Amino acid sequence: MKLLSRTRFSWVSGIALLVAFGMLAGCSGVSDNLNAPDTEGLGLVQLSKADPRIQSVMAVQDRHTGNLMSDPEVVGTATGLDDKGTPAIFVYLETSKGGKNVPAEIEGIPVMKIVSGKMMMLRGGGTSTTGHTARYPRPISLGVSGGNSKDFAYPYCCSGTLGALLQDGSGTQFILSNKHVFAGDQAASANDPDVAEVGNEINQPGLIEVGCQDLSADYVANLSAWCVDGNDIDAALAEVMPGMVDPGGSILEIGELSATTMDAYVGLNVKKSGRTSGLTRAYVSALNATFTVGGSDECGGEATTELFTGQIVVTGNKFLQSGDSGSLLVEDVAVNPRAVGLLFAGSTRTAIANPIDNVLNYFGMYMVGN
Repeated sequence: MKLLSRTRFSWVSGIALLVAFGMLAGCSGVSDNLNAPDTEGLGLVQLSKADPRIQSVMAVQDRHTGNLMSDPEVVGTATGLDDKGTPAIFVYLETSKGGKNVPAEIEGIPVMKIVSGKMMMLRGGGTSTTGHTARYPRPISLGVSGGNSKDFAYPYCCSGTLGALLQDGSGTQFILSNKHVFAGDQAASANDPDVAEVGNEINQPGLIEVGCQDLSADYVANLSAWCVDGNDIDAALAEVMPGMVDPGGSILEIGELSATTMDAYVGLNVKKSGRTSGLTRAYVSALNATFTVGGSDECGGEATTELFTGQIVVTGNKFLQSGDSGSLLVEDVAVNPRAVGLLFAGSTRTAIANPIDNVLNYFGMYMVGN
């Protein structure tokens, strides 16, 4: 999620936007049987997409996702484990009133209905007390506020999180974040005639922290590339300006990473470091997720909806908040954690991440780490 602000920013209006976010993406009136199962307490065998039990359920999920998501109250599906530790199809609902036509089982596979709220790449308000919004001395660590210095559509400006450091085969280094953070402005409008272009300066901190001012002293990288819609990732790269980013790829409150990555599995404990909520922890609750995700073309711009498949679902209260878009999802270990995914959307208790290897393979990049 990417954070939005007005010029002459009012904290009252920011709080109002945060409330609006809660109304759009929150889970209210959720009965116990509609909550995500507590896989942390089950003491389960680790189940990844390579496990035959998960593969068979994913196949059933995929066959029925189109029909399930024809219900406007259904925002997504995934494969996970129910409260008994049995592989199950998860069906995510926008409200607790939805899902009346969702069956209790499909092809003999149990179905779990979970009220997640609407999944949003929302440019909505809110404040941070974590310190990740500060202007950091150069070279910076990542996991902090940043964005495209031209992401301004009067009277709004936007920011997100500078997620991680990547490098190509020649050793050139790039900051990784979401497309909607670095290159979200894809269509000109009356309030913002510009669109994202290669070479746009990426700033730290983001515009929202400095009253929507485009300050050259805040530049740390130049926009280099972003994904094309339909590739099931929301990712963009910015080439690091000399001396502006810690070449070891340190992330605030996490430290340096492993140079290797890992696949998510159900029950994996994870953490992230982001602009708004700082360091937070959660667990992977489901795999192979398909979601409709809402957003906008530019700050305060025309609403958009995109379909993403093959995603990782993370469950944890307020794990991902508005402004945390672009945060790197890593395993929850103390030293040199491995990257798992790139976070890009969510709601009050549910977050979605692109599998990190899909992102790296798309751009032909490698993690910077030990």
